[in-house]
Amino acid sequence: MAKSTLADSRFGYGLVSRTLHWTMALLFVWQFVTVFLSAVAEDTAIERFFWGTHYSVGFTLWVLVLLRGAWGLSQLKQRPPHEGPPLLQRAATLGHLVLYLLMVIVPTLAILRAANNGRGLRVYGIELVAPGGEANPALTAPANLLHGFLGWTLFVLIAGHIAMALWHGLVRRDATLRHMTRGPERGPRSLRSV
Repeated sequence: MAKSTLADSRFGYGLVSRTLHWTMALLFVWQFVTVFLSAVAEDTAIERFFWGTHYSVGFTLWVLVLLRGAWGLSQLKQRPPHEGPPLLQRAATLGHLVLYLLMVIVPTLAILRAANNGRGLRVYGIELVAPGGEANPALTAPANLLHGFLGWTLFVLIAGHIAMALWHGLVRRDATLRHMTRGPERGPRSLRSV
């Protein structure tokens, strides 16, 4: 009987991990387009359209990263090892940890800000926090200060993540990129350099 390809293995990421990864990648592209348009095309129809989705897509990313984190923890012992010298392996582990932390913190700050600024929070047209009440500056000020800065920090880390994945695939020609694009390959070939 063939082993399930839903779960991760030391030979590659399973369907669940790959679906979460690539869905989130597309949603992050969408989020960064909204922010870019708000900077270069403010008060235009296209900016208003994209910006109108920013909270909903951000909330979706927050839910997905929590699901992805829980799934990743359940798969931790069977995931593919990081390839390369020990220092590069440690850097990859640290980089992924910081990415996950920021993927949780950035939308959490936005949710905290929206829930405490008196305007409420609507996600896909559903009211999660009713507007009204007084704004709570003690809770909104840190979010106002950090959400944008940490969002751009996340953008830089994602760009670095993409660059390293391409370096693994195009320069080192190891299995790292294949693990997330093709899923589990059978046998030790996927652990060797090509």
